[in-house]
Amino acid sequence: MMMKNPVLDLIHAHGSVRRYKPDLVPASVVEAIVAAAQRASTSSNMQTWSVVAVTAKETRSQLAELCGGQKHIVQAPVFLAWCADRYRIEQLNLMRGYQHNAEYLENFLVATVDAAIAAQNAALAAESLGLGICYIGGIRNNSASVIDLLGLPKHLFPIAGMTLGYPENLAPVRPRLPQDAILHWERYNPEQGDALHAYDQTMIETGIYKGRQVDVPGKEGEMEEYGWLEHTARRTSQPSRTELLSVVKAQGFGMK
Repeated sequence: MMMKNPVLDLIHAHGSVRRYKPDLVPASVVEAIVAAAQRASTSSNMQTWSVVAVTAKETRSQLAELCGGQKHIVQAPVFLAWCADRYRIEQLNLMRGYQHNAEYLENFLVATVDAAIAAQNAALAAESLGLGICYIGGIRNNSASVIDLLGLPKHLFPIAGMTLGYPENLAPVRPRLPQDAILHWERYNPEQGDALHAYDQTMIETGIYKGRQVDVPGKEGEMEEYGWLEHTARRTSQPSRTELLSVVKAQGFGMK
């Protein structure tokens, strides 16, 4: 039985918003959302993240292009660029006479996790205030150009974008994987075939993949239903953003 309270209700009502009203989001509301993000857990209280709030339409238009032509980046009145930030750590090392060490993968992972946790706090805060959000992974499509556009110094890297605004309509709440595929007691359970096929059928029934049926391999003319399994396998079988490591290193993060 699912437990219920206002916070859980808010979490379970989440859907990605891609259509926004033209209403502006006051700076005070953005600040309140970021204040909530600041209360998120952070490794050793280092707070190795920053967020760049973009409201200028011209800049949002450029970001939309860099992020793969996503129109809701222009439509939403605010775009938040969540960044792994070791620049501030570098500065405080200089203040105290130390040499900043950013040579190891762990340094980048800590900052990335900090930024992701903060962003999700912000998402929940925004939704509690009647706003909607959509995460934008496309911010990493042309990360070097985004870094230049937002004026990010060394030791910062944009890990995720987020559109923010008042929803034009209710966003659909997509089904998630059965908990059998996610929750593992004591040891990881690799036997997930039944759960994955059940979820595949659930997603097909939502109609999100309508019109994407494909030929059954080796059986020309016989069609199989296009669902979450096919969509996800097809997407993850292809390399993407292959330049990321070089950009991350160019920003001063080591990968030892």
